[in-house]
Amino acid sequence: MNYRLRIQSPGRSWACSSLFAALSLFATPRANADVKLNALFSDHMVLQQGMRVPVWGTADEGEKVAVAFGGKTVSTVAHNGKWTVKLPSLKSNSKPGTLVVTGNNKIELNDVLVGEVWIASGQSNMEFALRNSYQSQNDIAAAANPNIRLFTVPKLKANQPVEDIKSSWQECDPQTSPGFSAVAYYFARDLQKDLGVPIGVIHTSWGGSPAEVWTSEDLLSGNPEYKRDILDTFAAQDRKHQEDVAKWEAESARLKAEGKQPARGRPGTGWKPTELYNGMIAPLIPYAINGAIWYQGESNAGRAYQYRSLFADMIRNWRAKWQQGDFTFLEVQLAPWDKSKKRSVEEITRTAGDSDWAELREAQWLATRTLPNVGMAVITDAGDKDDIHPTRKEPVGHRLALVAEKIAYHRHVVASGPSFKKLKVNGNEAVLSFDNVNGGLEAKDGDLKGFAIAGEDHKWVWGKAEIKGDKIIVTSPEVEKPVAVRYGWSDF
Repeated sequence: MNYRLRIQSPGRSWACSSLFAALSLFATPRANADVKLNALFSDHMVLQQGMRVPVWGTADEGEKVAVAFGGKTVSTVAHNGKWTVKLPSLKSNSKPGTLVVTGNNKIELNDVLVGEVWIASGQSNMEFALRNSYQSQNDIAAAANPNIRLFTVPKLKANQPVEDIKSSWQECDPQTSPGFSAVAYYFARDLQKDLGVPIGVIHTSWGGSPAEVWTSEDLLSGNPEYKRDILDTFAAQDRKHQEDVAKWEAESARLKAEGKQPARGRPGTGWKPTELYNGMIAPLIPYAINGAIWYQGESNAGRAYQYRSLFADMIRNWRAKWQQGDFTFLEVQLAPWDKSKKRSVEEITRTAGDSDWAELREAQWLATRTLPNVGMAVITDAGDKDDIHPTRKEPVGHRLALVAEKIAYHRHVVASGPSFKKLKVNGNEAVLSFDNVNGGLEAKDGDLKGFAIAGEDHKWVWGKAEIKGDKIIVTSPEVEKPVAVRYGWSDF
């Protein structure tokens, strides 16, 4: 439609002014929202090599968004305010590049590397800071490495999955490394040195957290046992907690009216299932990764039988949500620890009894037998009898890196000590054979210790263990016909 305006007499000028105002209103373009990126995409980030890399964010409905990196450009159109593209498979780069996102506005991310990306998660021993690690001063001073990048996920409990977080990538140096996860740092340091490519680590952990809080609600609710033992149990506990809070508030109000202080603090609440998955895992998906390292289990001790399935299901859960296949998942077996902190080593090991700590270690080990691409770092020699947080984190990260090299990168490295293969009974002898013997078995500190043996009565006694070639023979005068052997079955 064409409009033609004609200025008439001064007395009619108001009509022209009104018409011009109306046309100006219609001619003004609408305010466009800026295209935005998820916080995982920032300066100094690392993109995963060897696979298509998702990049995502928000924009206006119908807005065209283009992402350019490494001479390649992909584009899409925002739908429901969101957009996602996948960059073609990338090769590791030694020279940082620039990632450019163009929509109604333009975003440039600088110092972008391509290499290997890993998630580091769990509870307090993963959260344990490098500055607190054993003799870490020199390691911190030497931490400057432009080929290692660190990303820390803020702590967040959420009732529903969140889509974004507030954080950014940082280059690893003496200023950024001290507060970062010690295990994750040592893992990245050793892996970067051995592979010679950039390494990015996304650290997301919370001290004291049990495995069920890192698992999605649909998995827990879809399993009758988890629904009963985890979700329904929490619901009952939460109702009790609300009642306790109401009583505390009433009591506090009464005491305040009397000029007195409450006799106790506000009742706390326990962990809510799925809340850390919602707040600290969901917003990371589907960032392209090679795998995950995991140091957790202390808060599930006492529920080891449940952990056998729960831990394996959590791994399946993450893999299903990421939709990147059976990516490598590496765990740290619980370190030795004497809960009482009062017993001598002789008292702890006097009898070959039960141990919920050992049961949890076994549940962790079983995950390596039931799932593909799952590995375990054993740290039996790196514990602290009186501290659930052993400070020697360097061997933990180092061993995780070795397992990663073997499982994720198929390198011919010695990644573990001997691992149990099978048991054969020969008269009164329990004959144990192993994988990963690497040329033979050796007892470096004298006679073998820590082997317990049981007969058909299921009574456990300490056994005599001897190396014969690549096998270990366990016997006891108290056991005529052995049926089972345990090793290291103790808190410490």
